[in-house]
Amino acid sequence: MKMAVLVYEYPPKIVGGLGTYAAEITRKFVLLDHDVTVFTMNDDAGSLPTREIWRGIEIHRPLHIDISDSLPDVLAEDVKKWGRGIQLFSKILVYNYLSASKLVNELIKKENFKYDIVIAHDWLSAISGITVKKEAELPFVFHVHSTEKGRTLGNGSEVVSNIELHGAKAADLIITVSYAMKDELTKLGFPKEKIQVCYNGVDPQKYNSETMNAEQVRKVRDFYGIKDDEPMILFLGRLVSVKGVDKLIMAMPHVLQKIPKAKLVIVGLGDLQDYLVNLVKTIRLHDSVKFNFDFIPEEERILHYAACDVAVFPSLYEPFGIVVLEAMSMKRPVVVGAAGVSGMREIVVPCGEEQCGFHINPNNPADIAWGITSALENPEKAKWLGNNGRKRVLNEFTWDRVAQKTIELYEQIIKR
Repeated sequence: MKMAVLVYEYPPKIVGGLGTYAAEITRKFVLLDHDVTVFTMNDDAGSLPTREIWRGIEIHRPLHIDISDSLPDVLAEDVKKWGRGIQLFSKILVYNYLSASKLVNELIKKENFKYDIVIAHDWLSAISGITVKKEAELPFVFHVHSTEKGRTLGNGSEVVSNIELHGAKAADLIITVSYAMKDELTKLGFPKEKIQVCYNGVDPQKYNSETMNAEQVRKVRDFYGIKDDEPMILFLGRLVSVKGVDKLIMAMPHVLQKIPKAKLVIVGLGDLQDYLVNLVKTIRLHDSVKFNFDFIPEEERILHYAACDVAVFPSLYEPFGIVVLEAMSMKRPVVVGAAGVSGMREIVVPCGEEQCGFHINPNNPADIAWGITSALENPEKAKWLGNNGRKRVLNEFTWDRVAQKTIELYEQIIKR
């Protein structure tokens, strides 16, 4: 089939899990002999090509113009409350309208491209998806990776929530990333009969502890000053309240009572950076908590998984959590938040013969500490958990498997 994919982030501009997902899934579509055109954001300077072929995928990146001064005040107030600024909102609007216009007026009408389906990811691309469906009369698939109410723990922008709901009602098919998310979407008024679940995936060949260079792995531990006899606890992700990283730091005094040499490494960027530094100072953990305020490239991320002894993701809200799969694929035991909306609860087996990690209450530092110490206290058990995690990835969560199921769902809509 020939598909038009609208997604806010795409290589080389990747902000989080959505960009990773989009890059991997579209590549698999091409390898399955489908034709893919991607419409995504340019960078702030407009320096990326506006049209290019990359890995067999045609990519369009409209150039941004600043319309923030022309947006109505009523919208501006709502988006200011949303916390991410009117400038970003204006960029997203421009990206949506220019993408829809280029797709419909240039590619379809002038260049005679024949598409079978249009696909939009999250509210960030929903407006263009709705527009293309109407203008080009194409089946519309809306992928929902998270919701505004979930990301902001009940706060956030009503404008963004309304865009999400409008996209859901306009779509012929809604695909979300976990059954926990399906329940959330249903409660928010998304049409239940349209919602299908398709998990995310990971590349187990790339994320493979057996292929790691031991010297490079050692350099990661050396970078943080972690000795061989000091267990390394790893957190990778955005430093925002919904990820629970502050509670993870608060768990460290409990961990150190049982495992005095443990070291926590926190890697990422976000609004909480200053707060987390002050928190570490306040509870005097500067010897036990190491920060790396950076969005590290994938190769370095893989080395961090190889270097750690346990990976911890105590999210308060996590529709899926690709980072958990990455750690499991690297044979590392995982500790995950399992309260509220948690796709990680579905990924990680917490007991029995296939156990690969621990479920914890992300609001309770003592419970987070219990999960960490349970993963670290017995090296043989930690190894067993890691092996089980990789087996689970190979059986359930490869990109090949995810791409095949996604295509099957698309084909049902096209036939209908």
